[in-house]
Amino acid sequence: MEKYKSDYERYEEAKKQVKEIKGFYVHSFIFTVVLIFLIFINLKYTPEYLWFIWTLGGWGIGLLFHGLGVFKVMPFFGKNWEEDKIKELMEKEKKNGSSF
Repeated sequence: MEKYKSDYERYEEAKKQVKEIKGFYVHSFIFTVVLIFLIFINLKYTPEYLWFIWTLGGWGIGLLFHGLGVFKVMPFFGKNWEEDKIKELMEKEKKNGSSF
């Protein structure tokens, strides 16, 4: 792997990152609008049972993981983890002289 990236490669990676961040913001906006609508419907027609909480919890967990992935907060199973694991397996194969 090359240690140094060209300006074009860095630009493409930054462009991809901006697209992912924009997607997260759109996801967050839609989440907020839909949840406000569902809360209104729930409280108007069936205030005795707060069913919107199930949607809030399930979709909220998905949104949380989306944000963690976009902002690269998850320390496991990210791009760096994949590259490190590939290097580790390649070194192991080279050392042992066998294939996977």
